[in-house]
Amino acid sequence: MTNPAPRIHKRVDALSREQIVQATIRLLDSSGESALTVRALTEHLSTGRGAIYHYVTGKEELLEAATDGIISAALESPANVLGPRESLRHLALAVFDALTEHHWVGKQLAREPRQPAVLRIWKGIGAGLGRLGVSGSASADAGAALMNYLLGAAAQSAAASHHLLSDSDRQAYLEAFAAELTRSDSDAVSEQTAAALVEHDDREQFINGLNIFLAGIETGGDTSVRLSHNPLR
Repeated sequence: MTNPAPRIHKRVDALSREQIVQATIRLLDSSGESALTVRALTEHLSTGRGAIYHYVTGKEELLEAATDGIISAALESPANVLGPRESLRHLALAVFDALTEHHWVGKQLAREPRQPAVLRIWKGIGAGLGRLGVSGSASADAGAALMNYLLGAAAQSAAASHHLLSDSDRQAYLEAFAAELTRSDSDAVSEQTAAALVEHDDREQFINGLNIFLAGIETGGDTSVRLSHNPLR
């Protein structure tokens, strides 16, 4: 009597694209972009290169997918049940907080404007502006302004949080910066700026600027001031 052929069991722990993306995010958060390689990822996941290349073509696609994973998670919210202004404010703060927490995302977003994460933010901003009644060229102008403000402020905060290891490091850095500012130029404006610099909070400052922007959109979203009349042009 012959023994039956052994059964071949499929692996129940086979990798998925989502698992690879989440492992990429963890690696980027802990070690930065320079540490992200396919080899490092295979070691982290205890798998082979083939399992990675089955889902992605290389490091650039990993970065793009990880960035989109962070942004899509940040934008998962009941924004549609908020008012138009509140939904835009919620979106901007969600992205700001995500970029501050994941310091590598700001650099990646600035790298390629056509990547899914950037388009996802643009779509959210456009929908919010539409709910505010802003359309046409005014929507394009306001959307670009908000995107530039959001990414610029968040990337600056993210860079600072990456280089400064603690609150005491941050405070020492700000005090040294303020001292240098007044040392090189001691007029009233410099002194006022230096004093505000030491005490300011990045997130609170971002919120204040965001509120100014949104108030301007609500009162002048039709961009009635013509460029030909702009003295700065």
